[in-house]
Amino acid sequence: MFDLDKWQEILDTIGKNRLRTFLTGFSVAWGIFMLIILLGSGQGLAHGIEYQFRDDSVNSIWIFSGQTSVPHKGLKPGRSIQFTNADHDDMSTIDGVEHITSRFYIQGPVLVSYKGENEDASVRSVHPGHQAVENTIITEGRYINRYDVRDHRKVAVIGKLVKEALFKDEPAIGRNIEINGIAFKVVGVFEDVGSEGEMRQIYLPISTAQRTFAGGNRIAQIMFTTGEADLEKTQAMAEEVTKRLASTHDFAAEDERAVFVSNLNEDFAQFLSLMSGIRIFIWIVGIGTILAGVVGVSNIMMITVRERTKEIGIRKTLGATPWSVVSLILQESVLITAVAGYVGLVLGVFTLEILSGRLNAEYFRNPEVDLRVALYATALLVAAGTVAGFFPAVKAARIRPIEALRDE
Repeated sequence: MFDLDKWQEILDTIGKNRLRTFLTGFSVAWGIFMLIILLGSGQGLAHGIEYQFRDDSVNSIWIFSGQTSVPHKGLKPGRSIQFTNADHDDMSTIDGVEHITSRFYIQGPVLVSYKGENEDASVRSVHPGHQAVENTIITEGRYINRYDVRDHRKVAVIGKLVKEALFKDEPAIGRNIEINGIAFKVVGVFEDVGSEGEMRQIYLPISTAQRTFAGGNRIAQIMFTTGEADLEKTQAMAEEVTKRLASTHDFAAEDERAVFVSNLNEDFAQFLSLMSGIRIFIWIVGIGTILAGVVGVSNIMMITVRERTKEIGIRKTLGATPWSVVSLILQESVLITAVAGYVGLVLGVFTLEILSGRLNAEYFRNPEVDLRVALYATALLVAAGTVAGFFPAVKAARIRPIEALRDE
C-alpha cells in the first residue's frame, strides 16, 4: 500500500541535504548518460562501417589481374596477367561459388547518346550474376540475363541518373541508345545503394561487348558470391582461385602481385570482430561508470543511517519493525537512483539525436540506442539502486534501540 507519510518523510530528508543529494544523483545520471552516449556512438561507428559495405555483397570474392614479381619456370618477372573467358568458366567450377560474373571494359573514350542528348556514363560489360555481386536494384524492366549473353543481344541496363539525363520524362524501356555509335535497346533501369557514380553506369552483356568492341575473349576482373559458406570455406576458395590461375597463367602461387584476390568475407568478419570488441569495451566502461555512481549512493545511505541513528532507535522503541526501517532506506535509495538515472537517460538520448543530425559522416552514421537497451539500462540502474541501499538498510535494521539512544 502507498504510504504517503513515508514518502513525505523521504522527500523532507532529501530536501534537507540538497547538495549531497544533488552530487549523489549527478554521479548516477552521469553514469547512465555516458553509457547511452557510448552505446549510441558504438552504433554510429557500426553503421558507418556497414555503410562502406553497402555497395557490394559482403559474401563475395573479387579477383584482379596484376604483374608477376618473381621469376617462374624460366619466365621473367614483370609479365602482365590477362584473364580470359576460360578463366571465368574455370572459376565457376569451384565448389561453393553461387553467383559469378566477369567484367570487360570498352577501351578508349565512350560516348553515350540519345536523340542528341549526351551523357558522361561508364559502361560495364557483365554476366547476369553481376546483379547479386553489386546489390543492383532494378526499378524498371529487367537485368541482363543468360539469353542476352548466349545470343550476343545488343541490350543495355542503364542507371537512374543516365535515364534522367538522356530521356528526361520520357520512358526508357524499349528505346535505343547509342554507345560509340552502336545502337543498344534499353531493357532495364536500376538504382544502387552506393555512390551517385554507380547510377551513372550502363551494363551490357559481356559477350556482346567483347564482339562489338573488339574485346576478343579478354576480361578485366572476375568476382563471385560464396553463398552461406563460412569464413574458413571462403578462405579455402580464395586459395583455390590463386592455385588455378597460377597453373593456367604460369606464375608462382606465392607471387602476391600476379593476381589480387580480395575476400570480402574476411573483411566483414574482421568488422564484426572489431565491433564485438568495441561493444564489450563500451559496456565495461559504461557499467563501471554506473557502479561508481551506485557506490556513491551506498556511501551516502551509510552516512544517512549514521546521522539518523537516534531517530531509528526511537522508531524501533515505539514498535517500528525491521522491515519498515529497511524499506525507508531502500525507497530513498531507489528514488535517488531512478530519478537521476532517468534524467541521464533522457539527456543521453537527446544528445544522440543532436549528434545524429549533425555528424552523419562516412564512417559515423545514425548514432542511436535500441529502446530495449535503454530499458535494460534503466532496469539495471533501479536494481543497482536497490542494492546500493540494501546494506545500509540492513545495518539500520540491526541497530538496537538502547545503543541508538546512547549514540552521540
